Amino acid sequence: MLRGKRLVVLLALALVAAVAVQAALRLRPGDATAAATGALSFGDNFWRLWGDGRAELAGYDLEFPRYGRPRKGTAVTIFVTETFSNSLRVKADPGKHPASDEFPVMKLNLVQDFPTGIYDYNLMTSAFVALRPVNGRPAGSATKVSFSAQEWCGQVYSQILFDHAVARLVSHSYFDGEADREERLQIPDGALAEDALLLWARGFAAPALAPGESRQVDLVRSLRFARLQHQPLSVTKATLTRRKAAGRITVPAGTFDAEVRTVAISGGPTWTFDVEAAAPHRILRWASSEGQQAQLLASDRLKYWEMNAPRYVSELAKLGLQPRRARMP
Repeated sequence: MLRGKRLVVLLALALVAAVAVQAALRLRPGDATAAATGALSFGDNFWRLWGDGRAELAGYDLEFPRYGRPRKGTAVTIFVTETFSNSLRVKADPGKHPASDEFPVMKLNLVQDFPTGIYDYNLMTSAFVALRPVNGRPAGSATKVSFSAQEWCGQVYSQILFDHAVARLVSHSYFDGEADREERLQIPDGALAEDALLLWARGFAAPALAPGESRQVDLVRSLRFARLQHQPLSVTKATLTRRKAAGRITVPAGTFDAEVRTVAISGGPTWTFDVEAAAPHRILRWASSEGQQAQLLASDRLKYWEMNAPRYVSELAKLGLQPRRARMP
């Protein structure tokens, strides 16, 4: 009899501990079944929001350091789920690919525009995180990153495809010494991509951290860094940290409770992300120790690809942005 009561007590304690752990983690819709290893699983809660056929668009005030000086500009983020073709690593058109070739991704498009004297820079980074295991990499891993830069001197396009233990780089550049390149870089399967840090901060990319936790990971440096600093693609170490408690911050979009996540890159900058504590956990502010920073203006969920008629230019106000006027470079 005593043995039976002891078993009941032990089971009750185990249940209480499990509930306490889940509450402490304060898991998000995208990582409701995050394991102790930091692995992610994207379930019904995630798809109720992100499977609605819309994209989340957000406008930001941007400050970007270039040529030794801070430059004022604008950033736009677009977060949206898509079906990807594994054989082509592009968005799969409906009915064109067998189901065995398709898998879901969360896409981030980050557009950054800023002037440098007489001419301006137009940068765009796209990061695609797989929402289920694929190519020997777990759910929440980057499957593709691409980057393009346009300014009055020339243009660059680079992309990385992530496979089991290897990253395949293709790059085309106007600049001498870069030109056309193909490389294969050995990487650990759990390596995080610097270009996907905005996805990681929101809980869309592994690893998931508990409040107060820090973890060292392998990190593939960003294509933007490689281009602007004329450096080869490399893998380094980074320390990820999720601060224990949320705080209040004010940005142009308003005042919010925010959780803070930091990424300290060995031999590189430290990134700080202020993330909305409440769903949908928007990026309220990000900053780099090298001088880049952005603050949220406004956001909305839209089918923007259907909004290319002239009348839709007024919808930019929903993102805190203004239409570009004539005679602007």
